[in-house]
Amino acid sequence: MSRVFIIAGEASGDLHASNLMKAMREIEPDVEFNCFGGDLMESAGGRVLRHYRDMAYMGIIPVITHLGKILNNMKECRKAVKEANPDAVVLVDYPSFNLKIAQFVKEQMPGVPVYYYISPKLWAWKEFRLKSIKKYVDKVFSILPFEVKWFGERGYEVDYVGNPSVDSVESREHKGESLFEFCSRNGLQEKPIIALLSGSRMAEINSSLPKMIEATKEFPDYQILVAGAPSIDKSVYDKIIGGNSNVKVLYNETYQILQNSAAAVVCSGTATLETALIGTPQTVVYHIGGGKIIHKILRTFIHVDQVSLVNLIADRIMVKELIIEDFTVEKVKAEVKRLLMPEVQSSMRADYNNLREIIGGVGASKRAAEKILNLIKK
Repeated sequence: MSRVFIIAGEASGDLHASNLMKAMREIEPDVEFNCFGGDLMESAGGRVLRHYRDMAYMGIIPVITHLGKILNNMKECRKAVKEANPDAVVLVDYPSFNLKIAQFVKEQMPGVPVYYYISPKLWAWKEFRLKSIKKYVDKVFSILPFEVKWFGERGYEVDYVGNPSVDSVESREHKGESLFEFCSRNGLQEKPIIALLSGSRMAEINSSLPKMIEATKEFPDYQILVAGAPSIDKSVYDKIIGGNSNVKVLYNETYQILQNSAAAVVCSGTATLETALIGTPQTVVYHIGGGKIIHKILRTFIHVDQVSLVNLIADRIMVKELIIEDFTVEKVKAEVKRLLMPEVQSSMRADYNNLREIIGGVGASKRAAEKILNLIKK
C-alpha cells in the first residue's frame, strides 16, 4: 500500500488534486492519502488535515495581516508530513508554501521523493524559484505544453502529462443540458446568460466583481450569473450585488453556467482555459491597484506579454485581456458587446478548436497518477 501526502492551497488545486487522487485509486485502490486541501480531496478519499480556506492568502497585505496563521499552517504541515511518513509528497501549485515544504522534506526526511503536479509559473515571474525546484523537487509533471521547452532550456527536465482541465470539462455533469433545462433546474428565467467568473479568493472578488456587474448592467436582455467560489460565503456576493435583481449567484455550477452563456468575463487563472475548452467567448480581466505606474513596475518582474493561459498556450492573442489600468467598466462593457456579435463568436470558437489540438486530449490525471505510482514502486 502506497502512502501519499498531497498539498493544495486553493480551489483549483483542490479540484485537480482530487482528480489525481481518483486516478491513483483506480490504479491502486488501497493507496492512502493525507492532505492539506479541500472538500473535493476529502471526497476522493483523502484525510484532510487542514482546509485550503484557511491557507489561501495572496497579495502583500493579506499575507502580512495573516502572517501568524500562515506560519502556523507551515508548522502544522511539517509536523503532519513527518508523522505520516509518506512514500511520496505531491505538491499542487501554491509555490510560496509548497516549496518550503519541499525543502523541509528533502532536509529532514531523506529518501522521501517530492513530486510537483501543476508547477509554479516560473516562466511568468519569480524565476529564482527554479533553484529550489532543482534542489528539492525530484520530478515536475507539467500541465502546460510550453513548459517542457522552458524548463529544458534551463537544465531541468519535466514531463508534460496533458492538462487536467480537459478531463474536468469533458466529465462535467449536465454536459448536454439545454438552456431551458439549465434555467428550469436552477429556478432561473429562460433568458440568455452572461457569465461572471470573479476568482476564488476574497481579494479578487472584492476588487473585480463590482466592476464586472457594473459593466453588464446595460444588457437587460441577458441575465447575469456569477459563478460562486466554494470557499466564499454567499453573504460576500450578496453585499456586492446589492439590490440588482438581474444578477444571481450559483455554486457548483461553473461549467454549466459557461456552457449556457453567450459570453463570459473571467478573472485571469485556470478558469480562462476552462472557459475556452467549453467554448464560451470571453474577455479576461485582472485587477491590481495602482494603475499604469504599478503596471510599469510589474513589467520589470513579469517575463510574459500575456497573462491568460489561453493566450500563453496559443502563443498569440486569442482573447482580449483587460489588465490593471485597462480593467475599467467602460472597456469591459465594450468588450462584452463585441463578444455578443455572431462573427466574433464564430472566430473565437474556431481559435478554441486550435487550442484544444495544442493541449491534447483527456487523461492528464491518469498519466500523472501512473508516473507517480511507478516512481514510488521503484
